Amino acid sequence: MRTTWKLLGPDGAPVVSDRPGTLGGHRRSRIYGRLDCRTARRAIERGGYVRDRVFFADEDTAIRAGYRPCAVCLPGRYAVWRAGRPLA
Repeated sequence: MRTTWKLLGPDGAPVVSDRPGTLGGHRRSRIYGRLDCRTARRAIERGGYVRDRVFFADEDTAIRAGYRPCAVCLPGRYAVWRAGRPLA
């Protein structure tokens, strides 16, 4: 049996992939970040976040889906976004 993962595509619609996502995100806050982000981990440990958790194949897909970088785990990318400069 082959394993598949449910990711979000560039249009924000679910996509089935044969590879796991490299970034996680939060659907309601429209933030993406590293899978080991300490802020996301803490929220998950408290019982929140999981219901709205999404995954992306890569950063370009997350950006095109309308998500912004996490200030905690991607501070450099967040600073670029905050300054209004293009991320791609």
